[in-house]
Amino acid sequence: MQNTAAKTFPIERIRADFPLLQTEMNGKPLVFLDSAASSQKPQQVLDAIEQYYENDNANVHRGVYALSQRATDAFEAARKTMAAYINAPDEHEVIWVRGCTEGINLIASTYGQRFKTGDEIIVSHMEHHSNIVPWQMLCERSGAILKVIPVLDNGELDMVAYKELLNERTVFVSVVHVSNALGTVNPVVDICNMAHEVGAVVLIDGAQATPHGKVDVQAIGCDFYTFSGHKMCGPTGQGILWGKRELLESMPPYHGGGEMIDKVSFEGTTYNVIPFKFEAGTPNMAGAIGLASAADYMTSLDLDAIEQYEAELLAYATGEMTKIEGLKVIGTAPEKHSVLSFLVEGMHPYDLGTLLDKQGVAVRTGHHCCQPLMERFGIPGTVRASFAFYNTREDVDRLVAATTRAVKMLS
Repeated sequence: MQNTAAKTFPIERIRADFPLLQTEMNGKPLVFLDSAASSQKPQQVLDAIEQYYENDNANVHRGVYALSQRATDAFEAARKTMAAYINAPDEHEVIWVRGCTEGINLIASTYGQRFKTGDEIIVSHMEHHSNIVPWQMLCERSGAILKVIPVLDNGELDMVAYKELLNERTVFVSVVHVSNALGTVNPVVDICNMAHEVGAVVLIDGAQATPHGKVDVQAIGCDFYTFSGHKMCGPTGQGILWGKRELLESMPPYHGGGEMIDKVSFEGTTYNVIPFKFEAGTPNMAGAIGLASAADYMTSLDLDAIEQYEAELLAYATGEMTKIEGLKVIGTAPEKHSVLSFLVEGMHPYDLGTLLDKQGVAVRTGHHCCQPLMERFGIPGTVRASFAFYNTREDVDRLVAATTRAVKMLS
């Protein structure tokens, strides 16, 4: 029996909006369950990008001619759309970046310049490599020390241990909002409040949160928030870094070049105001417009409805998959988003994933750029089925049938 959200959610109309979902893989109708890596794109987003290149293609901000002004208007309207999507108080606090990875590196390279020997930076054991390596590099440069929040056996953060890590030497905390490998939704409001009590600044990696429901940076209380567009139905190579105005204004530029300057001379250079101070060179105009179109599309579906529908889909998938003998779910936190990571006893994730592919089911296998997390659980990796609002219970049934068949073949 279908639950309430599944009954009312316009899933057939939604699926018709995504051209690639109508295709086949290995001679089978495609079941796409790798949205945590990169989501599919609706026709609306594809059309917005094509429309820009066909009708508005010109460089922004510096042209006095009408075409450039039209492109500039569309580009800055996209910034305003993305500010509204995360409830940022000011669109000038929204910086265009290539994705979440660049957003984190920007902060580590600019705000991180103030860190010194003995300062402590906290990350968690469930972080994506993109939220580990930039801080390790910063610690090597500055003499700061990296501290790690442990993960409990069910995939939740150990918040007791987090509280014990915080002290007067803590200057920065950077944690993921939703785990890409486990689906765990972290208590980011509590994480921010506790960090602020010791005077630390907080960055939230929102790459896996923005595709699955409402994000409100003001309600979260973080100081920085970053995410990638390609995981929320937008184009690749485009993302957002949001930061509080007073922090952004205090930070040095990230790259040097055009657009980020006020005045250049060989005697010295002064820099532009935010956000342009951090946007050197010709920006990805089409990407920004495409991402704004994706935000408009998702908002039109009602983000609360998306979250409820996906929660019911994940619950159904978890219930059905755990009926398979020998299958173990990795990450069983009570608060999760749209990720089902699993192993089958005695079988390598890659072998399972390959056999699922032959049956038209696209999943991700491996460590999911979370090698320390896999080491924490003592496993080489997992098979990860990640869902989006365009998936169906029929997709889940295909996953269950394909996994059951693969297990029989490998037994």
